[in-house]
Amino acid sequence: MLLAGCDLPKAWAEAPQWRILDISFSDGLPFLTAWHAWRRDPQRARLLHVVWVLAQPPSRAALLRLGDADESLAPLARELADQWQGLLPGFHRLTFEGGRVLLTLCIGDVQEMLRAQHFEADSIWFGGGDAVATEDPAPVDLSKAIARFARLGTTIACDRSSAPLRAALDQCGFALDRPTLDARNSTGGGSLRGRYAPSWTPRRRLPERPFATPGHCAVVGAGLAGAAVAASLARRGWRVTVLDAADAPAAGASGLPVGIMAPHVSPDDALLSRLTRAGIRMTWQQAQALLQKGEDWGATGVVERRDADDARLPAGWSSDGPNLSWHASPVQRTAAGLPEEAVALWHGQAGWVKPSRLVAAWLAQPGIEVRQRCRVGALQRDADGWALIDAQGQRLLAADRVVIAAGHESRAFAPTQPLQPVRGQVAWGRVGDLQALPAVPVNGDGHLIARVPHDAGAIWLSGATFDRDRADLAPAEADARANRAQLARLHPGAAALLAPAFDGGRVQAWVGVRCASADRRPLVGPMDMADPDGPWLCTALGSRGLSFAVLCAELLAAQWHAEPLALPARLAAALGTARTAN
Repeated sequence: MLLAGCDLPKAWAEAPQWRILDISFSDGLPFLTAWHAWRRDPQRARLLHVVWVLAQPPSRAALLRLGDADESLAPLARELADQWQGLLPGFHRLTFEGGRVLLTLCIGDVQEMLRAQHFEADSIWFGGGDAVATEDPAPVDLSKAIARFARLGTTIACDRSSAPLRAALDQCGFALDRPTLDARNSTGGGSLRGRYAPSWTPRRRLPERPFATPGHCAVVGAGLAGAAVAASLARRGWRVTVLDAADAPAAGASGLPVGIMAPHVSPDDALLSRLTRAGIRMTWQQAQALLQKGEDWGATGVVERRDADDARLPAGWSSDGPNLSWHASPVQRTAAGLPEEAVALWHGQAGWVKPSRLVAAWLAQPGIEVRQRCRVGALQRDADGWALIDAQGQRLLAADRVVIAAGHESRAFAPTQPLQPVRGQVAWGRVGDLQALPAVPVNGDGHLIARVPHDAGAIWLSGATFDRDRADLAPAEADARANRAQLARLHPGAAALLAPAFDGGRVQAWVGVRCASADRRPLVGPMDMADPDGPWLCTALGSRGLSFAVLCAELLAAQWHAEPLALPARLAAALGTARTAN
């Protein structure tokens, strides 16, 4: 009923995107119904985005029961249930249909969640129910909050109406049709539909974000950041050309043989903790969709060794969840090869990833062209948009928009941004017959990843150093010693097993140069805040590229297309370039 009440699917025909705000107090049926209708519609919007605001998520079993009740929804209910984990209060981005159906869950107090989200909805689903069918002020307060998401013509549908609710919506600018009764609501209330058509000129809460028409975008850099941006924009209809100075993609810091993907956890659930948790959820979905499990990535979980006085977790977390990080059990510590007395955490949604495989999968998406050995020296605005010029002054190409994702070399284009190179060296080698090495990655002061499939046999990797303002790529013996000492502190058993390899010169070094900002958070946004249509940055992912690449790319795409954000507005601002503006 909510779908038809907003004239869907007819209304979204041939649209570049359709944004739905769902405050239906439902069990998930409206989202599944919309997804099913979108799937079946040959004239569907290119991208369907539902923002579902709810106080408490239904159980996974409840979602599956929706599929049991309607056979046509069963496969969709299973897909939704597969991602239904780790749903702590806050925002969670779930992705389906190769990124063309997005569900942003906003879990918590309804008014608080609405204040944290900023976008203009094309349709609003509003569940009247007992929550708003009383004579208290709630209908007016909630109607005002909903009106902040409406543009002129936004449709609204409610599955259960009441006189107070109709009056509140009318007061807030919604022109409503006469109520209708159906069999389900025959005992009273009726359904409601209408559209936002105030008799006054509405005063917007925020400056309206312009919608970028997909055209041709040039992305400078073919590492994790650049490849993730290219894939996000291509899914939205952009033609993307990636220009990279190296001979092959992922030639810089993203060429690490294998990396750990694990969240930061803190007792106060600090900013970095929430950001990494959101980012890993999104990277995890991409890895599941695009990579070969067990070969390109491992959903192994990660054990994080902690000091005895540094193992606290946020209040309210428990061993039963929904948090996916908790104190490691004796079995988990033993599986990681740690001493019995070791203090450690277990991260369930964590594992290892080969970054170059993820980069290759993103760059292979339709609509993306990659040009190697193309070093961009300058950007020039001209009649065609932006010209990208090489060091010899030759024009490489012209594009409507430009994104700089060139790691520490982004400084050449954004000299006022607080970017710095951070050199990192790791140790790695062949596992051989060392099957006693842990199958689960161990994190902490440094990390150890072992028994990772490789072309010439399984490998292990340990490190890494973190040297600011260094960009040299030659392996350093001092760094090799530092990595060996770090491994001995992190995992004495592995250090002892690998001692013959170190002593016999069978350990190799890999060196890469990461890019970090002054506050060690990524930078996503326009290089010049006064020119939002000018070049944008997506860089400074530091040593957490696997955690941040997808999140940053989706934030950039959302801001270009006036989409709902994957993070609360305050957290999104913590990654924006505005925070570094003088």
